[in-house]
Amino acid sequence: MLPILNIGPFAIPTAELLLLAGLWFGLTLAEKHAPRHGLNTDTLYNFVFVMLISGLVTGRLGYAARHLDAFLASPASLVSLNRGVLDPVAALGGGLIAGWIFGQRKSLSLLPALDALAPLLGVLLVTSALANLASGDAYGAETTLPWAIPLWGAARHPVQLYEATAAGLILGYLFPHPRMPNRLPGMDFLLLIAWSAGARLFFEAFRGDSLTTLGGLRTAQVAAWLALAAALWGITRLRRAKPEPQKILQ
Repeated sequence: MLPILNIGPFAIPTAELLLLAGLWFGLTLAEKHAPRHGLNTDTLYNFVFVMLISGLVTGRLGYAARHLDAFLASPASLVSLNRGVLDPVAALGGGLIAGWIFGQRKSLSLLPALDALAPLLGVLLVTSALANLASGDAYGAETTLPWAIPLWGAARHPVQLYEATAAGLILGYLFPHPRMPNRLPGMDFLLLIAWSAGARLFFEAFRGDSLTTLGGLRTAQVAAWLALAAALWGITRLRRAKPEPQKILQ
């Protein structure tokens, strides 16, 4: 765990630094793959910028609405750099709505746009797991295995490293190079969701801080099952809708 990186007189939050690095590298990778999906660089960057800013604003406002008394007592905390002061559902909803509006105004096709964003999402899955390792969040269950890491007073599964490694392998498998053959529109994004949901479903079993819902089910695993089912359904639909070769030639 390394929550703060001290560089000279500066104390930099390591998790936030990793996320910024992931955003930069992810955008660079997405930029190289964007021409495969018919998006130019300016459109891609504007698309991501609109979704990111909207997600941050709505996530912060959503968190403030849930903790109104604390924010009324200290309004300056609305602009805090603490990534924990965000409502993830509000952030995701705000980002998706803003992205949809932007796509409508720019006449972007949904599936190619999602495909163009898939490399960025893949990189962020890697760096978010590493950010959790740096901050000590999303820690693993206690274990006696020889590769356990000391965290919060116990030897634990390095589940953040499990997730980062899996996300890196998925990223390298799905997006080996920018000149790779094109898949069906939407397939890049759906494959990333399917593989990532499957990985989360498996590695969640090693988490030591999982939230549970009715019946003792882990909330993240329920969400992963739903994401996996939706992605597999979408993949099946895309493959069934693929034109047959003889029909293309007619």
